[in-house]
Amino acid sequence: MNKSRLPTDWTATAVQRRTRRRYAAERRFRLMGLAAVWLSAAFLAFLLASMVWEGLSGFRQTRIALPIDFAAAKLAVTPAQLHGRGADLALAGAGLENAVDGAATRAFGPGGADLISDGAWLVVRDAVKRDPALLRGRTTIAVPVASAIDVAAKHDGTPAAEAAVARLQARGLLTTSWSGGFLTAADSTDPTRVGIWGALKGSLLTMAVTIVLAFPIGVLAALYLEEYAPRNRWTDLIEVSINNLAAVPSIIFGLLGLAVFLGTFHLPRSAPLVGGLTLALMTMPVIVITGRNAIKAVPPSIRDAALAVGASPVQVVFDHVLPLALPGILTGTIIGMARALGETAPLLMIGMRAFIAAPPSRLTDPATVLPVQIFLWSDDIDRGFVEKTSAAIIVLLVVLLAMNGLAIYLRNRFETRW
Repeated sequence: MNKSRLPTDWTATAVQRRTRRRYAAERRFRLMGLAAVWLSAAFLAFLLASMVWEGLSGFRQTRIALPIDFAAAKLAVTPAQLHGRGADLALAGAGLENAVDGAATRAFGPGGADLISDGAWLVVRDAVKRDPALLRGRTTIAVPVASAIDVAAKHDGTPAAEAAVARLQARGLLTTSWSGGFLTAADSTDPTRVGIWGALKGSLLTMAVTIVLAFPIGVLAALYLEEYAPRNRWTDLIEVSINNLAAVPSIIFGLLGLAVFLGTFHLPRSAPLVGGLTLALMTMPVIVITGRNAIKAVPPSIRDAALAVGASPVQVVFDHVLPLALPGILTGTIIGMARALGETAPLLMIGMRAFIAAPPSRLTDPATVLPVQIFLWSDDIDRGFVEKTSAAIIVLLVVLLAMNGLAIYLRNRFETRW
């Protein structure tokens, strides 16, 4: 004969002890979770703060007031030569660079030419082109300083550079201000002249090729697999293959692009066209998976109602199912594009790590992209490239945040809750 189970005595000492231990364990678990969240937030804040602190100086430039006596330099160039296409060549051939170096030596003493940037004479050249009357007299032009002086003026530089900065600041010759040249110039060997526009334009062209190829093919593949494909082992094999492709390391797609687009079709190396094709292969599985999930989320009643009023299966898909699933598809597509924008390994494999001194103008022109540009600058031994690397990271983060913000907006604006 089984004895009936007696009711629990919640006032018993042993029961209350177990209850207190259970509540204490729950409190510890909550505290551990909260501590993990705060620790992660602290690391993220430290990372962002350090990059912003280091990178903001990359948008600033130090200049020095350089007095130049053009009349004494006796440049063999006429004002008429400064209004045509050959103005740059005429000034370079007339010895303007040597005249600028000589003016720096006379103004700042021996070694004065080392205080100004290698591109300082280009600033003087542009000033002369704007006002040819400068060739007849003496003027003072603010030109960029050398990289070591620029770093010492904004951060901790070498002792010699800091001493030179102190002397120049005592004479009131140095000024540090915001400069938009970093956002409008291309790559250069001189950190005082580098810019991000060439890499940013290469990224935009590469992303344009990627979205034009990956989005329509990915959406149509998702529609076919979800709405039309028969359920058999071949369809299962395709689905498993797409899921596996989404998890394949990105460098594998770089090897595929190297073998197919460069080795087989002989497309131009280091071009946005090849980069876009490679990233399209990598992004397409993500679009297919997110597209299928968005299409699957549309209630079957929508399809049944459309069929009931006489719509054909194609009309059901393109007039009812696809518009309702499009917000989810767009969100997944933008997230996939943001991932592709931050990729470096596949683009390194197809040669998009070349030194590009001019922004690309066509899809077949040599180009690089922001992540690769950051990688190349971070590997440079010149300390001036350290702040430029952080500044480029800030630009990349802004672009990525903008893309993710667009995805969130599209989801909240057009998403339909069933």
